[in-house]
Amino acid sequence: MNILGVSAYYHDSAAALVVDGKIIAAAQEERFTRKKQDSSFPIRAVGYCLAEGGIAPDAVDALAFYDKPITKFARVLETYFSVAPKGLRPFMMALPVWMKEKLWIPYQMEMALEANGFKTPKETYFTEHHESHAASAFFPSPFKRAAILTVDGVGEWATSSLGHGVDNNVQLLEELHFPHSLGLLYSAFTYFTGFKVNSGEYKLMGLAPYGNPTYVDTIKDNLVHVNPDGSIRLNMDYFGYLDGLTMTNDRFSDLFGGPPRKQESDITQREMDLAKSVQVVTEEVVLKMAGHVHALTGEKNICLAGGVALNCVANGRLLREGPFENVWIQPAAGDAGGALGAALAVWHNVKNQPREADDVHDQMQGSCLGPGFSDEEIGAYLEANGYKGTKLSDEAWAPTLAGLIDDQKVVGLLQGRMEFGPRALGGRSIIGDPRSPKMQSVMNLKIKYRESFRPFAPTCLEERVSDYFEMEGPSPYMLLVAPVNAKRCISDREGKDLPLRDRIHVLRSDVPAITHVDYSARVQTVNKETNGRYYDLIKAFEERTGFGIVINTSFNVRGEPIVCTPEDAYRCFMRTEMDVLVLGSYVLKKEEQPEWTEARDWREDYVLD
Repeated sequence: MNILGVSAYYHDSAAALVVDGKIIAAAQEERFTRKKQDSSFPIRAVGYCLAEGGIAPDAVDALAFYDKPITKFARVLETYFSVAPKGLRPFMMALPVWMKEKLWIPYQMEMALEANGFKTPKETYFTEHHESHAASAFFPSPFKRAAILTVDGVGEWATSSLGHGVDNNVQLLEELHFPHSLGLLYSAFTYFTGFKVNSGEYKLMGLAPYGNPTYVDTIKDNLVHVNPDGSIRLNMDYFGYLDGLTMTNDRFSDLFGGPPRKQESDITQREMDLAKSVQVVTEEVVLKMAGHVHALTGEKNICLAGGVALNCVANGRLLREGPFENVWIQPAAGDAGGALGAALAVWHNVKNQPREADDVHDQMQGSCLGPGFSDEEIGAYLEANGYKGTKLSDEAWAPTLAGLIDDQKVVGLLQGRMEFGPRALGGRSIIGDPRSPKMQSVMNLKIKYRESFRPFAPTCLEERVSDYFEMEGPSPYMLLVAPVNAKRCISDREGKDLPLRDRIHVLRSDVPAITHVDYSARVQTVNKETNGRYYDLIKAFEERTGFGIVINTSFNVRGEPIVCTPEDAYRCFMRTEMDVLVLGSYVLKKEEQPEWTEARDWREDYVLD
């Protein structure tokens, strides 16, 4: 049975194909359209998934959409009517979009299939939003049974849910309802500190270690009441997302001493302290929710999904301090993963089909579920465009790249299938030497064109993880933050009072490029089985330098999606100060390429802090 899952119309539109319960392909629409967080119907992603699966035009058996549009529309209407007449303006802005697109999902899905030459299947299913998240969390996990926690902004009405997964069944036990939302609380602070909602939450999390939890009591006394079971109640007098067009209002500004920070303006101590404070509150709520679902289910394993499950600092605390022995997080935890969850929910929950799990291996295939390109395709692309590359043998590939990294080169890497989800995991990555004290600034300012305070993540050999970090076991999807091993750390006493820009350059460990200001790192581990070529590269770097670890950041620049094709990668390579590009077995050096010209300076779009 061929089941096509779809998520669309809010952010991170995506498609996923499940065949007889096996995940065949999944991808976000943004990777094909090159529009970051593209919310349009994922026509291109649908076409890719069906082509990857070799599905005949009449062989799609079922469509699954990741939420219930009618229920969500009812929530929108009820919300605006409840705050009338204040909510009139946002209501009038939202209504045309609903009338034109969001209430016509079956038709939109039929059009997407027809545009790609496929016939419309007889069966169409609409799973609830948090049911999709829960299914994406449990069904691909390694566990035969587990507790489930999903936390995001809002679905239809639910903003968080607690569930229980056993064999081939997922059951939701309790829900927290809109407008009381941990995800929207965090997004309110994202907005107030001058970052973009639904994309700047990573920045807020990265900024938090520079601050102090000065405002924790203010937040808990005025904005949010946290119950022992992790449920929360927001004081809506301070928020603007019910009756206005902004996340916060004037009362919120008065509470924190002034208006929201303007985007791209200087980051002050206030923003750092606000980031730290809301992060502390978020971690408290996640731990209490996890404790409650543990009490409800009695399980030793927990699975997470939803946008808040991408808060890897909270995830790390849950692993270290929570009541569960094992934690597994869906790598595409946001709305993109809902497409996969919807398809799996139909296969297991609706069709009651069996599920295989061994409590060790998950079903995500390293999250490498997107397009891949053969050396033949890459070679033809280079020849057609006159780009110069050297093809390496399999034996020479890893040692050659290890030598380039050791020589302090910044390397763009496109190999294997593209990752599904927001993290690059070695398929579409920019890699460098973690031993370099300058590499963080170089990669932020000259390669990524993003804020200089943002940390970089490491990839280390799975068997070496405890040599570098205070953690045991794998972290294949870069969704857990752990302290850097104390034996590698250097005191930062002299740097604690320095300004933000200067603290970045203070040496904190023998792997300074991946050691954040609080001596932590967002860890990815890699093994031979899941991503053999990437593993071989890091192993060769270890044999050369004694360090089985590299910097790994996503292959893109600020404001653009992660690259998908060799053409995307080459364009990004030539527009930045990257030194080397690796496309499959081909190595391209910047100085050997034809002169790159554009009608205008593309970097003018990106103003640095």
